[in-house]
Amino acid sequence: MLYLLIPEIYDSLLAPAGILFAFAVTVFATARLADILPKDGGREFAHDGKLSAGKPRGAGIIFVLAFAAAALLFVPMKAETVIYLLLIVVCMMTGFLDDASRTPWGEYKKGFLDLCVAALTAMTYLKYNPNTIELALFHVRLTIPEGLFAILIMILVWTSVNVTNCSDGVDGLSGTLTIISVMTIYVIGRILGRGQDFSFLILLFAVCILGYLWYNATPSRLMMGDAGSRAMGLFISLAVLKTGSPVLYIPVALVLILDGGLGLLKVALLRFLKIHILKNTRTPLHDHVRKVWGWSNTQTVFRFAIIQIILAVAVVYGIQV
Repeated sequence: MLYLLIPEIYDSLLAPAGILFAFAVTVFATARLADILPKDGGREFAHDGKLSAGKPRGAGIIFVLAFAAAALLFVPMKAETVIYLLLIVVCMMTGFLDDASRTPWGEYKKGFLDLCVAALTAMTYLKYNPNTIELALFHVRLTIPEGLFAILIMILVWTSVNVTNCSDGVDGLSGTLTIISVMTIYVIGRILGRGQDFSFLILLFAVCILGYLWYNATPSRLMMGDAGSRAMGLFISLAVLKTGSPVLYIPVALVLILDGGLGLLKVALLRFLKIHILKNTRTPLHDHVRKVWGWSNTQTVFRFAIIQIILAVAVVYGIQV
């Protein structure tokens, strides 16, 4: 919106102003609104889950709305971008309503809502983008039938939303990993010369998460809840889609996938196929490394982040070779 009101010679000032605005609004709003958020009851089966009892949860509503406000003010809006922002807010709200509910929503209800968001994402993406992808590490381009591509996009979005959600269980972990993933995608997009209309949104989103982490670093004062983790998962999938190389989601978010995804796989195989895997491994993996290996919360965040950073460096270098 502001780019329509400010003379073109000042365009170079809008980006840094938007970044500072996004961070400041997130920090200020979190400090003022944290006390009115729903309170966590403690997670019965999570390692040290009882320590979270009484803390504000659902703080994702604050940093996601701060991101949306910053985007509307500082980013040129296209129809596609507006739809993505709406979907991010919708995904956040479904999570927040679950956070605020006295009775947690069932898995199937949340899974169905995520599937609806995934379907709308696929429809929007295919309306405004070609049905081609690039395997960037191999420099190969593929054209995929639209119907199949839509299904693959839905799988990507649903998976990203849910593995990111399942990784939210240690102070600062999912937010830190999400920042690493989206900033890796930002660099990849700049190298490949694609997703330019989405690149500034990535910076704004990362800065808003940093504003949240100001209060969520160990020991945390509040938690993002499903409101934040589900929106982050959707944003990661959108960002990697806009690079034109969605397969890169696997390496750029591998720690999130393993941390949250192994638990989903373990439960799904046991529930539907009666196959029991990883019997001696606690899931999510962040519970295993703390309970079994004795890592502290800080060690868990740093070591998981280090692994993802190393993967990011390897992927970025591989794309340029």
